[in-house]
This record gives sequence, structure tokens and C-alpha cells, in this order.
Amino acid sequence: MNKSYSSEISDSYDDYPEVTQNDIDRAVFRIGLKPVSSHKQQISILLDVSLIEYFKARAGESDYQQLINDTLRRALEYENLEYTLRRVIREELHHR
Repeated sequence: MNKSYSSEISDSYDDYPEVTQNDIDRAVFRIGLKPVSSHKQQISILLDVSLIEYFKARAGESDYQQLINDTLRRALEYENLEYTLRRVIREELHHR
């Protein structure tokens, strides 16, 4: 029996350097060779023409889609803030 094809298991570390947080921060997630942004996802959405015109006018030379995204994010944050404030007020009124 030829032992040239078998390998011994070694307890030593491999030849690869340790991965640091800096390495992770610089990493780019890819599908195939195309980088994928983990923060945004492209979608198709139907909006009223008047809404699109409004955001394009407000954005001016800037990206109107980014303005729509920012507006939706602020609405979500406001909704969470409003919910939290209402809960705190109810709790305070209940304790009195």
C-alpha cells in the first residue's frame, strides 16, 4: 500500500494570517464577481407621478431616490419615537 497519498493531521496553525477587524471592515461581499451592497437593495415600486415630481423638484441636482429613502427612514424613526413617547407617558400616568 502506497502511503504517499495519505496526510498526517497537524495540530500546528495553518499558513494563513489571522483575520483582523480591519480586514473584515474592508471586506466586500460579492455574488459572482459583482460586489453586493448590504445596506441597500434595488427594488421596483410604483409611485404616483405627483410624488416623483415632488421629490425630483425637492432634490434639485441631488439624487431624488436618496431623498425618498431619507424621507422614509425619518418617517420610520418618527414612528418609533412616537410609539416610545406614548408608552412612557402612559406608564407615567399609570404610576400617578
